[in-house]
Formats: sequence, C-alpha cells, structure tokens
Amino acid sequence: MADVVSFDLTIFLIGTLVAAFVTGLAGFAFGVVAASIWLHALTPSQTSALIVAYTLLVQGYAVWKLRRSILPHRLAPFIAGSAAGIPAGVAALRYISPAHFRIGVGVLLTIFSLYNLARPRLPDMKGAGRPADAVVGFFNGVLGGASGLAGILPMIWSGLRGWSRDEQRAVFQPTAVATFLMTIVVFSGSGIVTRETMRLFLIGLPALLAGTGLGWLLYGKLDEGAFRRVVLALLLVSGVALAASAWQSTATSGERS
Repeated sequence: MADVVSFDLTIFLIGTLVAAFVTGLAGFAFGVVAASIWLHALTPSQTSALIVAYTLLVQGYAVWKLRRSILPHRLAPFIAGSAAGIPAGVAALRYISPAHFRIGVGVLLTIFSLYNLARPRLPDMKGAGRPADAVVGFFNGVLGGASGLAGILPMIWSGLRGWSRDEQRAVFQPTAVATFLMTIVVFSGSGIVTRETMRLFLIGLPALLAGTGLGWLLYGKLDEGAFRRVVLALLLVSGVALAASAWQSTATSGERS
C-alpha cells in the first residue's frame, strides 16, 4: 500500500512540474497538461480541485497584467454564463464514474490537441452576439465545474469571433480565472475539497513554483513553436491512451459483471 501511495504521489509531482513548466514557457493551459498525467494517479474530484486551485495561481498574475485591456461589457456574458453552468458541472462530477470521467477527459485532450495542431478553418462568428457568448460561458462553467478545464471553450470561441490576439486573451483568461474562483467556492461548500486534496495542494506547491520558474527562465531561449507542437503531439497520444485505457477498464468491468 505504501508503494502505491508513493507511486501516485510521484506521478502527481511530475504532472505538476511538467504542467507548470509548459505553461511558463509556452503559455499552454495548465489544466490539460496536468490532467493528462494526474488522472493516472488521482481521483476525478482531486484532479478537478487541484487544477482549479493551481491554475488560479498561475493565471491570476497574467490576468492582473491584462487588467487595462479587459472590457467588462464584453466579459460579462461569459462570466454570467459560467456562473450558471458551474453547479451543473459540479453535480456531474459527483455522479460520473472515474472511468467515464477519464474517457471524457481523454477525448477532450484529443480534440484540443488536434484543433491546435491542425488549426482548421472554422465558421466565422463575428456577428454572434452577447447571448451566444453567454451560452459559451455556460458550457465553460459546466466543463470547469466537472473537470477544472475552464477557459478552453472561450479560447476557441474568441478566435471565431474575429478578435485580435490581445482581445482574445483579455476574454478567455479573465473568464477562466473568474470561473476558477467561483468553482473553488462551490467545491468548498460541497465537500469536494477534502483534507487529502489540501495536503496534495501544499505538497505540490514547490513543484509548481519550480516548473513555472524554469519555464520563465527558458522563455525566448527555445523554439517555442516547435516546443508547442511537441507538447501537443504528446497530449494527443496521452489523450488517446487515457481514453483507451479507461474504455478497456469499463469493458472489462462489464464482462465481469
């Protein structure tokens, strides 16, 4: 039993270090990198809570730097929609099985990687209005409450809206941080944040700081485009493997029953 606990803790620390490093160097979403590793050792609720807590620390500083570029009227529908969606996501987290959760995250990682690698030409949504932004915010809240992976949908949607890169960042990053803050509050009130999860959070802080610092240290010294493609390729493989292993586990359990 001690060996299993030690192995799980090692996986957790490696995932924290790698996710922080990638985020510090290439600006990648911390959650998708961490989830691809943590879900091999942690429960869905632990993974979601830790992604939310750590990403809040990582993204909070970035949002503070963007504060002069934030347009409250543009941000409001996304945050309002997210607030409505978070309770549904947290409720789903309580009832979904670990295997099905891993399958879902594996599929999401696969789609995320393929989208960023291929950069397909998607429909132009420049004319979409605030109600559509709120709908995207709602599903962002559901995804954030269920998995901690808030920010992915607004990131894609803000690109479809035809906004500049700086305008996009001034939408999806503050939306993600606001969603994380609201999700933490809901998690705390629903008992998802346990004493063990808090212990893991504290244990992982040095790895988070070390990975982030190393990423910042190497920022601009490596070919970020090539590094980004390598990480996306690894995420694609990890997503497929995570979904396949969880599917196999579900199928095996079904045969036994």
